[in-house]
Amino acid sequence: MNVYIENIAAHEGQEVTIRGWLHNRRSSGKIHFLTVRDGTGFIQAVMSKAGVSPETFQQADHLSQETSLVLTGTARADSRAPGGFELDVKSLEVVAPAHEYPLTPKEHGVDYLMDRRHLWIRTERQHAVLRVRHEVVNAIRDFFNSRGFILADTPIFTPSACEGTTTLFPVQYFDDTTAYLTQSGQLYNEANAMALGRVYCFGPTFRAEKSKTRRHLTEFWMVEPEMAYATLDDVMTLGEELVSYVVGRALERRARELNVLQRDTAKLERVRPPFPRVSYDEAARILKDKGLPFEWGGDLGGTDETVLSEQFDRPVAVYGYPSAIKAFYMKPDPNRPDVSLSVDVLAPEGYGEIIGGGQRIDDYDLLLQRIKEHNLPQEAFEWYLDLRRYGSVPHAGFGMGVERVVSWICGLEHVRETIPYPRMLYRLYP
Repeated sequence: MNVYIENIAAHEGQEVTIRGWLHNRRSSGKIHFLTVRDGTGFIQAVMSKAGVSPETFQQADHLSQETSLVLTGTARADSRAPGGFELDVKSLEVVAPAHEYPLTPKEHGVDYLMDRRHLWIRTERQHAVLRVRHEVVNAIRDFFNSRGFILADTPIFTPSACEGTTTLFPVQYFDDTTAYLTQSGQLYNEANAMALGRVYCFGPTFRAEKSKTRRHLTEFWMVEPEMAYATLDDVMTLGEELVSYVVGRALERRARELNVLQRDTAKLERVRPPFPRVSYDEAARILKDKGLPFEWGGDLGGTDETVLSEQFDRPVAVYGYPSAIKAFYMKPDPNRPDVSLSVDVLAPEGYGEIIGGGQRIDDYDLLLQRIKEHNLPQEAFEWYLDLRRYGSVPHAGFGMGVERVVSWICGLEHVRETIPYPRMLYRLYP
């Protein structure tokens, strides 16, 4: 019976077959200990000299790391084993050998590993990270689907930029037309919300920022909900509910992976609504009181975000950023136009911004004025202005970056491990 390692507990005492790869091997005279992985988990397969043919025992003594193989044996509970079960091997079949596998159990440098990312993801740690990512993505979809949001995906090729073209990748379209890889689906999502009420898009986005920080990728995945008849308060409430739900799912369903990563889950267990809400004005005061050279009107840098988040035991929502540093579509506070109805949610433990959003301008004249102030081509935004011509309503939304959330939940030092094949300033291979 072919079984997956993750389901081995259901087959205790039965003869099963596992198809996978040799992760590690050690021998103790008359016993071989083979650590095998199959994509769903890792298990120790125990082969005794007395339990198999001499040819099989000899063959197992010369297996190289990452040789693909098929093992048949009896599933046995063992509390000392990493997954609580071992396999008593009765037979072994080599599918294909691996010759001089380049990622041995010793330490390797990051560049060496990144050049071999297609092999690095086979290791137990990367396996754990990518399974947590899978859970995060599923949790996001379940959260929105269960709350009546409609998935309405937006284009990756766009004719113009959301916020100018300085951080966009141009792409040759047909004839002499230049398109851009999207940096956000938000503008199209606003149109979707005017049709469907509550929507979300979920896909890859691209930022041509020449940044080399541990928080930045040039290609990353983002979920962006948008709601008609919604305000900044609605966005902050939705954001804290989403983050809490996603963290809770990871704790519930990926405890084994978080244990492999040696994550301090006690810190994640504190992530419950409500989150503290701090105005930008108050944040500026906190930073100055902490001795940082922060002046009102500037955007929060990485150090600023870290210092702010250290004041709290769960994510914090910073709202009311200066209008001058936010995008042209962000609605100004009617009582204080120099401040926008915007919010960033900062993760604790120094992981920085994981959500950015707010309320959108719903007045036609003001939006047109902002487009002109930002020197954007009006003709490229006529369709966007139509949303204010034909039944405009207050509406709001945000974007949440998957990789930053995964990095925080897993307790990683760098976001590059949160996606199978990261794209960074100097990394386009493999």
